[in-house]
Amino acid sequence: MRWWILTLLFLGTTVNYLDRIILGILLPEIRKEIPIDDILYGQISSAFQLSYTIGFLIAGKFIDRVGTRLGYSGAILWWSLAAAAHSFIRNPLTFGACRALLGLGEAGNFPAAIKSVSEWFPKKDRAFATGIFNAGTNIATMIGPGLFVYMTAHFGWRTCFLITASSGLVVLVLWYFTKAEPPPQDDDEPAAVKLTWGQVARYKETWGFAAAKFFSDPVWWFYLFWLPPYFYDVRHFDMKQVSWAFPFIYLMADVGSVGGGWVSGYFMRLGWPVGKARKVSMGIFAGCMPIAATSVLFDNPFIAIGLISLATTAHQGWSANLYTTVSDVFPKSAVASATGIGASVGGLGGVIFSTLLPGYIVTYFGYAPMFFIMGAFHLTGLFLLHKLMGDLKPIAH
Repeated sequence: MRWWILTLLFLGTTVNYLDRIILGILLPEIRKEIPIDDILYGQISSAFQLSYTIGFLIAGKFIDRVGTRLGYSGAILWWSLAAAAHSFIRNPLTFGACRALLGLGEAGNFPAAIKSVSEWFPKKDRAFATGIFNAGTNIATMIGPGLFVYMTAHFGWRTCFLITASSGLVVLVLWYFTKAEPPPQDDDEPAAVKLTWGQVARYKETWGFAAAKFFSDPVWWFYLFWLPPYFYDVRHFDMKQVSWAFPFIYLMADVGSVGGGWVSGYFMRLGWPVGKARKVSMGIFAGCMPIAATSVLFDNPFIAIGLISLATTAHQGWSANLYTTVSDVFPKSAVASATGIGASVGGLGGVIFSTLLPGYIVTYFGYAPMFFIMGAFHLTGLFLLHKLMGDLKPIAH
């Protein structure tokens, strides 16, 4: 049953990302009807990112209160209806409004998924399980470009939004009607440990996780939002070239997502303590990011794509371990709340560094400064996580 639950989390995360990446991929077609320049594109992306940030604060608390079955169902329904509304857009203002509604609903995905993994898997397997469902983010970005190009050619860009939205409703039905109670785990925390949202917010461990999210989330969002226009405008790719470049880039991210979770589990099976296994794994991946940032210096598109792939691989390996630090430290009653707070701070970093600033920096200085800024962020986040989360010992009171 736990693998069925994990499959549904994977499918939900895949649909979640299809709904959010579709705008960047279809941007050339949308621009034929609706004028959207780089600055306006950054502002529309910011509308999503800001509401996504706020949504985490609401979603984490809500999911801890009502449980993953009802909480995740509500989130999927909300974001699917918001995604469908994109097909009726006529101007940039309504685009921004629909993206904001989408972000509010999509914020429920990760708090629900991380909490579900903590309920169904023991600690030694959680990073691996997280890596598997988180691989849905990469599968979406692998299959999305080619799928969207095909659907646009045959049905038009507006229908694409309806098709992806309807896939969310399928996942909703499967999730809601799966009724099962997770078994107790051998390494469960004492049953008496209960934390409210307010108590969670007072722990420095929450803010260690949040600081790491603040500096690493913008990197992923930058690549997700700005790679399509970078390929179109700087490297002069057409939609067909983008449709093969992205599958490779995010196939490698899948390797990082699953492999990154496996690495820390392997270290733990060798007898390493949880904190050392997680942080050494994260350090390996953070060290790859400055190297990957040099992609912007190479004219050869294959070298550039290879280095960008290193960035997505390393980030997803990092992310599988970072998300799992929450369930390493906090009791299950507080996992969604802690995830929501940290992810909200990460979303705030995304608003600043991956949507608002890039629109202006790219317009006036080009892409190179942004790539190098992103290259340093994971190492900064790891330092702060180490200082605030310590050895990742479970909170017992």
